[in-house]
Amino acid sequence: MQRASQQLTELVRGEFRLAQAEMKEKGKRYGKGGGLFGGAGVVGFLMLQALVATVIAALAIPLPLWAAALIVTAVLGVIAAVMAMTGKKQVARAAPPTPQRTIENVKADMAEIKESAHR
Repeated sequence: MQRASQQLTELVRGEFRLAQAEMKEKGKRYGKGGGLFGGAGVVGFLMLQALVATVIAALAIPLPLWAAALIVTAVLGVIAAVMAMTGKKQVARAAPPTPQRTIENVKADMAEIKESAHR
């Protein structure tokens, strides 16, 4: 009985360590995703500023200059889209914010313990 108690204690400690590692990994992914979303917002804001500059340039000066400003706007828009999609992927890879593997391991361990107790 004492050996079983010791083994159970070691098992629980191991599962806690696994849960801690899993949550740390998920936290990093949420952090990266959030940072990329923030970056996408900044680049999107810059895109809007460039669009305003494009409209002003189109009204004030000849075509080649506003065409160049429009190209800059399009490039910033593509950068914002790529950052947003990458951020979304990072957040999706981290979800759900629970230690799924640890929960599954604990359930399997408990089933094994119950089965051993019935023998």
